[in-house]
Amino acid sequence: MIPIPTSRITSEQDFRNRRKIIGAGLSAMAAMACNGPLLAADSNAPELLEPTPLKTINSYNNYYEFGFDKSDPSEAEQTLITSPWSVEITGAGADKKGVYDLADIYGEFAIESHVHRFRCVEAWSMVVPWNGIPLHKVIAAAQPNSRAKYVRFTTVNDATQMPNANWAGGPYTEGLTIAEVMNPLALLATGIYDQPLEQQTGAPIRLVLPWKYGFKYAKSIVRIELVEDMPKTTWWQQNSREYGFYANVSPHHNHPRWSQKTERVIGGFGRQRTQIYNGYAEEVAHLYGALEDRKYFY
Repeated sequence: MIPIPTSRITSEQDFRNRRKIIGAGLSAMAAMACNGPLLAADSNAPELLEPTPLKTINSYNNYYEFGFDKSDPSEAEQTLITSPWSVEITGAGADKKGVYDLADIYGEFAIESHVHRFRCVEAWSMVVPWNGIPLHKVIAAAQPNSRAKYVRFTTVNDATQMPNANWAGGPYTEGLTIAEVMNPLALLATGIYDQPLEQQTGAPIRLVLPWKYGFKYAKSIVRIELVEDMPKTTWWQQNSREYGFYANVSPHHNHPRWSQKTERVIGGFGRQRTQIYNGYAEEVAHLYGALEDRKYFY
């Protein structure tokens, strides 16, 4: 993995003063030419390693419950009530079950800061300075037993608060293997840039899995279940040909409708080469089989 030092997290004022930060709005970034200059993935260019500005992170989102265009979630009325908020931890694989207020979870686990690359399956990327709780600590507190083979995550689904709540026919669900959730990279994020998550970025608590495509990052989580069988996740059920269960980042396995060899850098310049496991192979490659096996990479 190419490290992204915490020292590169700068204030919003510093971002505004940097010559290389794109000053145009979201519309200009969205219109960025796809045939822009190709940047090496291992470049030390500031535009590759600096975290994406908060304004950009908060205004370029996929959250279909609040709209289908990238700007819709941030422009939607802030209707989601995120406090109080509780998360149920349950399932046959958990010996310690319960419903926990988010404030109590914050009191039990220290909030950490992690700067990670974010790679969308749509072939664009950011660098995000997350705040959150290592997922393995929360799962360990549930006292997993021998039946805990997978973990299913369920998000809030409330038509009174989310205009497109039923776009998928029910709550958004995601899943991981027990080995994946115990990996130190997996995070339950609660903030960005030391500020609480906003509605459009998955408030108040969401998954962060930097070696996977972004659709695995379930937002606004209300239930965590330790289960025996592989969960049937939302996008996998919507289109199993295009969106698999594992969804690890790979430049060698293209999406059926576009290449995954490169990615457009949001808030940066041009495109850069995509890295296997998004640059985190050293930390996660041992969790999977052969690189040629497509099931791990879509």
